[in-house]
Amino acid sequence: MKFCLFGISGITLGKHNIKDPRLDQADKLVEAQKKTYAQVDIVEEKELLTADAVLTGRAALSDLLMKDLDAVETRLGRDPSESEKAVLQKLADALMSEKPVSAVGLTADELKAISAHNFYSNKPVIVAAEAELTAPDALMVRAFKESGYVSFLTVGGKENRAWPIRAGTTAWEAAGTIHTDIQKGFIRAEIIS
Repeated sequence: MKFCLFGISGITLGKHNIKDPRLDQADKLVEAQKKTYAQVDIVEEKELLTADAVLTGRAALSDLLMKDLDAVETRLGRDPSESEKAVLQKLADALMSEKPVSAVGLTADELKAISAHNFYSNKPVIVAAEAELTAPDALMVRAFKESGYVSFLTVGGKENRAWPIRAGTTAWEAAGTIHTDIQKGFIRAEIIS
């Protein structure tokens, strides 16, 4: 999973641990030789289109949305089809209201109408408060959650580990994140409250 920094400095590029307090609690309950947090890659702006989410500051949010608004206005000026035009106008209104494309709530048909376009804000956009930039661990946890991810925990034996999975993934599907053989032989998951 990749988070792209847009208009933010002071956060080191590269791998960052998602310090999930649930893994810390599980590690206290079940002994293991090693504790491994879920990780994200923090990448620079040039990887904006390939990132899973965008981390930005309040000041830089307008610049990010302006990039998408420019693309929308350019396309509107090139005589799009009626269905595409309706969606582009909807996006233009949202972007002018400082709402990213990902927050518009487009239907499947609307997404299909604009599928040829790559909008920068068509992924979760997390706006960091100034205070959060001095505590990047907490920001990473919030960005992880707001990007639609949760941690699937495995405990015991050699390692207590948090695996990043999409929210809503079943335990059986999460087992496949670890290894496809585990998914094939999956029997049950134990739940700890």
